[in-house]
Amino acid sequence: MKLIFTKSSLNKAVGIVMKAVPTRTTMSILECILIDASTNEIKFTANDMELGIETIVEGEIIEKGKVAIDAKIFSEIVRKLPDNDITIETDDNYTSTITCEKSKFNIAGKSGDDFSYLPVIIKEKSISLSQFTLKETINQTIFCTSPNDNNKMMTGELFEVKDNVLKVVGLDGHRIAIRNINLSGNADDVKVVVPGKTLNEISKILSSDAESVVNIYFTNNHILFEFDNTMVVSRLIEGEYFKINQMLSSDYETKVVINKKEFLDSIDRANLLIREGDKKPIIINITDGSLEVKVQSAIGSLNEDIDINKEGKDIMIGFNPKFLIDALRVIDDETVDIYLVNPKAPCFIRDKEENYIYLILPVNFSA
Repeated sequence: MKLIFTKSSLNKAVGIVMKAVPTRTTMSILECILIDASTNEIKFTANDMELGIETIVEGEIIEKGKVAIDAKIFSEIVRKLPDNDITIETDDNYTSTITCEKSKFNIAGKSGDDFSYLPVIIKEKSISLSQFTLKETINQTIFCTSPNDNNKMMTGELFEVKDNVLKVVGLDGHRIAIRNINLSGNADDVKVVVPGKTLNEISKILSSDAESVVNIYFTNNHILFEFDNTMVVSRLIEGEYFKINQMLSSDYETKVVINKKEFLDSIDRANLLIREGDKKPIIINITDGSLEVKVQSAIGSLNEDIDINKEGKDIMIGFNPKFLIDALRVIDDETVDIYLVNPKAPCFIRDKEENYIYLILPVNFSA
């Protein structure tokens, strides 16, 4: 095999597939990137058996072939080579020679035939949306998933398609994030749970271009994302997702309309006085025309007033500041509507169309 690439196209392709290379595995072949130039196009593939990525790479095929090369060393070599054309050649023993200007690396490779290819996905149920929308939706919900797998369901996100609306839900037991996206065309009804790891990695390689499309295909066991000459295949999390509709309520005793930036900045300042691990809440005291942010800790105290529009009862309620900050940071609106019932019940931040809904559980405090 003999291939020639530009540094930029090689670097980009390696960066994309590296996201599916496992950090720890007992199968050494999975620590490799498969370079497949056995047809008229060059494909790079990585697969950790849960998440697989394949991307078509721009390059010139001088001699066809395929080889599996250790991903970590290959990516480091490519990154540190000069900005010029890079040639990759393999011999009959799969030894790969990587040449660029006056640099010449020889590294041991493996037979490409031993590599685990991506599962073949039957493309029946599908939706299409812009890469920008999917990237934004992931970023606006993924922080609500749980990082550990004590409860596997909480490490993933619900993707539910119903009545031509895609609902994406993340939750971790303390809060819920929901985004609703209207789809064009006639989409089949679907309900799957996608691993958070998959969505995190996809959000890093999606473009922010509103014109570029991503096609998503669903099967019983897998989800496939196709965009920009790249395929990402992931196993789904098996099981029934939480019945979130039972947790959502439109009842409220107090409604607050507040400037988002003022509120976010105030909580950010209050958070300066809370050490990590303190589990100190910030206290929010809502009265007519004013929302007071209060915190008292071993470091010091803060009181700050923000002008608001209020409907309903006065209320004093405590929150983990991080949960409010995470939600407010990803909302683009200038003002936000906050709905509250009592100091023990969840608060809701949502827009009128319910394009987004954030539910946050309050924290007990001593006044």
